[in-house]
Amino acid sequence: MQFIIKILLIILLMSGYSYSAGSSDNEPKESTNMLGVTSYDSAVKKINKAKKLEKKNKQEKAEKLYNEALVLLFKSYDENPLNPDTLNYLGFANRKTGKMKDAETYYLLGLNIDPNHNGINEYLGELYLATNRIQLANERLAILKNCNCEEYNELKELIDGTKKSKY
Repeated sequence: MQFIIKILLIILLMSGYSYSAGSSDNEPKESTNMLGVTSYDSAVKKINKAKKLEKKNKQEKAEKLYNEALVLLFKSYDENPLNPDTLNYLGFANRKTGKMKDAETYYLLGLNIDPNHNGINEYLGELYLATNRIQLANERLAILKNCNCEEYNELKELIDGTKKSKY
């Protein structure tokens, strides 16, 4: 029996994965391009540019960047499907391109991994507001209540109607 356990440990060590509690270094790593940039990082840059374009009312250009980000996020998801940040942005970019059902699916997948993820809870709350499900938006707000974070304040402003959102 000890021999089998030793063999399994050797196989695990040779596979490149290490499993110890609490360290994010143990997650599978996403591949990088020649500059050392991951698909996820490139997608986040595109999303941030798209947000700036939206503020300037350049919706078409923003939507194009959101769609480009989705391609990169799908690649990131394929390489590391258990990353709640990737799922958060998959939800966000889908929501921003009007694909609400897809967005909700990705947000919920992310919450299955990390139920207290601030970004997912805020953005899912925004989706619920945009789809007229106020009670569900309030449930997301309740989860964020004690986080002492901007996500709580932003969602609260949207729910209270003091801030407008395209969705």
